[in-house]
Amino acid sequence: MTETGNNDDLKTQTELLDRVAQIEQQISMRIVGQKTVIRQLLIALFTDGHVLLVGVPGLAKTRLVQTLAQVLSLEFSRIQFTPDLMPADITGTEVIQEDKLTGQRELAFMRGPVFGNIVLADEINRTPPKTQAALLEAMQERQVTIGRTRHDLPSPFFVLATQNPIEHEGTYPLPEAQLDRFMFQLVIDYPTAEEELEIVKLTTSDNEAELDAVLSADEIQSFIQLVRRMPIADHVARFAIDVA
Repeated sequence: MTETGNNDDLKTQTELLDRVAQIEQQISMRIVGQKTVIRQLLIALFTDGHVLLVGVPGLAKTRLVQTLAQVLSLEFSRIQFTPDLMPADITGTEVIQEDKLTGQRELAFMRGPVFGNIVLADEINRTPPKTQAALLEAMQERQVTIGRTRHDLPSPFFVLATQNPIEHEGTYPLPEAQLDRFMFQLVIDYPTAEEELEIVKLTTSDNEAELDAVLSADEIQSFIQLVRRMPIADHVARFAIDVA
């Protein structure tokens, strides 16, 4: 890389840090606490990874994901995983459509909810492994294959799955192949007493904070490419391998 390229990347790195601070500030207007979780979500986003959120119901996991999508100007999609959910309910399916003018029939692909920028896979362990596997190709290759046709997913593509650690009845363990697709498994803790008081004040007011969009999809993609270009020292790489 040229010296000019290095200088440009240094400027962009500084801009990325500034934008991360702005995103965290905007999210804090809707979400109380969880600063470490929010920072790790952003690390996963800009390193092109996915996250598994583990926590009991009522800890604002869905609200956090929706808020993140709003601040980033990204399309939000939610999939409620249930025992009767089918793979086509996630990826989409081909249906027969008829041209009203010619009467000709042809197959048309109807996109499923996986075609979003930020996809919330809610209670992912409540559906059988066969259906869970519908996410594997999407998370790894950023595409889905229907029949013999491949369909590219939008960029960026960020999956946030949730799982209840307490309830085991009616749940299915996530296969190793599925767990391997997640960069982080983050535990959502209960708020402190002070944070609970802030939550009460926030949720009993009729004036919900207006959020400003900090980044666009194209800007996020450019930052993801920036992170890929960042050099890494050998001892850092060895440490990461040892930790893994």
